[in-house]
Amino acid sequence: MSHIRLFIARHGETDYNRNGLLQGRGIDAPLNETGQSQARHLAEYLSSYESTSVVSSSLRRAWETASFYEEKTDLTLQKNNDLDEMDFGDFEGIAMTEIAKELDDFQNGWRKGDISLRIPGGESPKEVFERADAAARSYISEADSQTVMLFIHGRLIRILLSEWLGYGLKNMHRIEHRNCGVNHLIFKNGKFEPVYLNKTDHLELVNID
Repeated sequence: MSHIRLFIARHGETDYNRNGLLQGRGIDAPLNETGQSQARHLAEYLSSYESTSVVSSSLRRAWETASFYEEKTDLTLQKNNDLDEMDFGDFEGIAMTEIAKELDDFQNGWRKGDISLRIPGGESPKEVFERADAAARSYISEADSQTVMLFIHGRLIRILLSEWLGYGLKNMHRIEHRNCGVNHLIFKNGKFEPVYLNKTDHLELVNID
């Protein structure tokens, strides 16, 4: 089987990111000024690779980030709500410092292997992986030796890459991510191989307050 090149980028900064508020599937925030600048630099970097499809979640911060890249191509952005961020339920929009203990309890449960543990009103890591993995693989299967650009979310990147790279969902905390960081994978013979993870040097010139 021929290989497929997959680039997975996290969206640019929003005010929720800047202010330390938990931002999941239930928050549809736009990019702030820094996030727009990050997205421009990301698009400039990714435009050196010729791709055949550009895909994002249905959330504004992701598709806004993707749109900067889309403008540099003749491709049409495809939005898919199965690639939306994890739903953090009752914790959405709350300062992470205010719910630090509760978050630690859930993350400790996940690290112990309880990947079906669900935040009240939200999703479990297992549920998120199942919906997003199926969606991502649908684009990969259509690519046929080409290049796919995915613009998604931080926790979702952790969930997908931890499984795809063989760490397991309980080790998703090992996956690092930054706004508009890039992960480059090769999909070949049914397996994902990392070329690089969380690349951010294209963001060095971004003016961050």
